[in-house]
Order: sequence, then structure tokens, then C-alpha cells
Amino acid sequence: MVGAVELRGFGWRHAGRLAWAVRGLDLRIERGERVLLLGPSGAGKSTLLAALAGLLAEDSGEQEGTVEIDGLDPRKDRERVGIVFQDPETQLVMSRCGDDVAFGLENRGVPATEIWPRVDEALRRVGFPYHRDRPTAALSGGEQQRLALAGALALRPELLLLDEPTANLDPAGAALVREAVARSVDADTTLILVEHRVAEALPLVDRVVVLAPGGGVRADGTPEAVFGAHGDALAAEGVWVPGRPVPPRRGTAPAGDVLLTADRLGLPPRLAAVDLTVRAGEALAVLGPNGAGKSTLALLLGGLLKPGTGRVAASTELAGADARTAPHRWRAPALTRRIGSVFQDPEHQFVTGTVFDELALGPRRTGRTEPEVRATVDGLLERLRLTRLARANPYTLSGGEARRLSVATALATAPRLLICDEPTFGQDRRTWRELVDLLAELRDAGHGLVTVTHDTEFVDALADRRVLLDRPTAQVPS
Repeated sequence: MVGAVELRGFGWRHAGRLAWAVRGLDLRIERGERVLLLGPSGAGKSTLLAALAGLLAEDSGEQEGTVEIDGLDPRKDRERVGIVFQDPETQLVMSRCGDDVAFGLENRGVPATEIWPRVDEALRRVGFPYHRDRPTAALSGGEQQRLALAGALALRPELLLLDEPTANLDPAGAALVREAVARSVDADTTLILVEHRVAEALPLVDRVVVLAPGGGVRADGTPEAVFGAHGDALAAEGVWVPGRPVPPRRGTAPAGDVLLTADRLGLPPRLAAVDLTVRAGEALAVLGPNGAGKSTLALLLGGLLKPGTGRVAASTELAGADARTAPHRWRAPALTRRIGSVFQDPEHQFVTGTVFDELALGPRRTGRTEPEVRATVDGLLERLRLTRLARANPYTLSGGEARRLSVATALATAPRLLICDEPTFGQDRRTWRELVDLLAELRDAGHGLVTVTHDTEFVDALADRRVLLDRPTAQVPS
């Protein structure tokens, strides 16, 4: 059985980075403990989980101190550890869902007669809505997350590491995952959970550890002790603390002219026909269960997919002389000036080697001078707390940092319409508030805003209008 998890003076710096992702960490977790790991964005939570899973290769960075499980380097004993990453797509390796869950079992030599019963049990526990033959390519982001959790649970790990397992799930799906975790983690299984939905996660844990952004442990104890003694200070530092809501940012003026119209817009079988309008000076929230086609709708509205049915029409105010042409037919420079898109997976947007160049790419393509480009980039870096990361590789950022960068890249060309898919994913309380403020300022300045989200607090804080999508009939599982 897995015994104690112990870190002594542990630190890790990714190759090519000046700043340490985590440093000076002394921590011991006993077998069977259930720990909620908190901390501001960039404090090193995901890096710590990767270290415990044995996934930090010696040639991929610099390590200080030690990290041990049962006295061993985790790199030398991965068999008893299961992990679900922030981005579930990185864990999916097979074309069919059942095969993907079975992959780890086959690699570990589980007898063939046991594999499929364990696969079916794991899929049932996470509330996976499809048969095991479902193509993994047909899953929404939230469904991918549930499948990745099933793959980890099927291994029956003795140490289970979960990095925001409900981040892209609708409320019902998130509840199913929490129930699955509660059922699957027995008395001898050690659980370490990173989760921003703190209030909902508390029934799963008996201990809270808060990482300090400068290194070390900020607070450690029972949830009642940590939040009772440090709640106000932790909230001010960016940690999500139950019972401390963030006030809304309502619009200051009525919505303006129509920028974009969707008429029976769809892409079977991923999205059933939708009618909607997007107006200047209005924040529109797109809601619905996983698999309803919300991300597909965002790509269609953003001119990044060709409609399968219906049409998208832009107004003259948005498109000028191109108003008679569908957005997916616009040239790339014109599209990025008019409509900015933030994908569900931030890394799908990154194409350069540094954060600065990522932000400069759009303005340079639209013909701005270098002084104008630098002024734009510097302003976004400062506003979104990314200045210290200007020369970092985008692929080495934390999940929250990568999300803020993806939002910033869309804003860099000052588009009249901004379409965001889960813009608050991975954010701490402070950066969440700053993103809401930034998007509210854009709306109040007359920009149109469409957000696909499961974040009910974000909707309550910002949305002026809501559109609810239903799961397409063709996608309802038998």
C-alpha cells in the first residue's frame, strides 16, 4: 500500500524559465488522507501533482529538495498512482471510449477477463452517458473529462491525483464526478484534489493545504480551521473561499445594434439548429449540458467553422463591405480584427515560442507599427498579471496563466466582437475578478461579448442575457 507522501524543500523550475514553478515546499500527507490543494493561480499546484505522479522528467527542468512516496522517487513507481490532468484531451489515446479506459489496464497486465468489467464499472461510476464504442473524437470537453477520470479509476489507484476534475462540466455532470470520487476513494486511498469549486469539493476532503505563490505552505489544517483563521486573508490573496461571493458587474447602458445573427445555425450531429442575435454592448452567456454543442456554436459564430445548416450573418457595423459574406469566408486578418475567439483549450491557440510574441502576433498581422504593438502587448501583460512571464514559453504556463494568455491574444487586435469558451477556467479569485472586470469594460465600451460557460458565478456577475442549448436529439444516449 502507498504510505506517506513527503516533500522536503521541494522545488521545480521548468527548463527555460527564470522563475520557479514551486519552491521550498515541506509537506507530509499520510495514507488515506483526503487533501484539497489550494493556492493562487501560478502557485504550483499542477506542478506538484505532476511531480507526485512521476511525470517531471529529469531533463525537463531543475529540481531542488526531494519528493517521495513510500520513500521512493515517484518516477520509479508509477504503478499505484492515478492522475487526471487539467486538460483531459492530453490523456485520451484511443479512438473508442472503452478502449481508452482499457488502455491503462492492458499496460499494467490486468487479466483479460477482468478488463471489460472494470471498464464498464468505471464508466458507470462517472456517469458516462455513452456506450464504450463511442468515438473519443465525438466527445465534448466535459465528456472527455469524465472519460479521463474513468480511466484513472479503472486502475484502482492507491494515490489518486485530480487536477480540477470538474472544470469543464455542467453542474449535473460535476455532481456525478464528485459522487464518483466519493464512492471510489476508500479508506486506504490517498486523495489529493485541486479544485476551484471549493464549497462543492469540501465534502470530499478532510484537510486543506494552501500553497503560497512565493513558495512553501500558506495554511494547512481542517477546512474549518483554515478558512476560519485565514479566510479573509486568503480571499484577498486570490484563493476561493466559501461564503465570500464576488459582486456582479452589471451593464451601464442598454445593448446597441446587432453585430451578428444566427439563423437556424447548426452542425449535425454536434449542434442542433439555433437562432440568436449578438448585440454591441451586451454580454451573452451560452449555457447548456455537456454535449449540447456550445463549443461548436462558438466556433461557428467566430467564423472558424463552416455551418452545416442555416447561416451566420454579420452587420455592416461589424463587417463593413464584407457584410454580405459569411464570417467563415473572411480573410484571416479581417476576421481577427472583427471577431476574437478564445478556445476551450488554450494551447490550441498558441503558435509562437514566447508569451510576448504570442500577444504581438495578431497586432503585427493587422499592420500596426512596432511601438504600437509593444504598447498593446505591455498593457495586456500588466492587466492580466503576465508581465513576469513575457519571455516564457506559453506551453510551460499553469492552466490559469494559459487561460489568461488565450484571452489576451484575442483582445490584442481589439475586435468588436469577442467569443470566449470557458474564459474563467483555472482562475483564482483575484484573476477571476480581473477577467470579469476586463470583459465588463469591453462590454460597457460597446463591444459584443459571447461566453460559453458552466461558471454560474461568472454568469451572475456579468451576463445581460442567456441562451440555453439542449443536447441534440441525435446525441441522446440509448
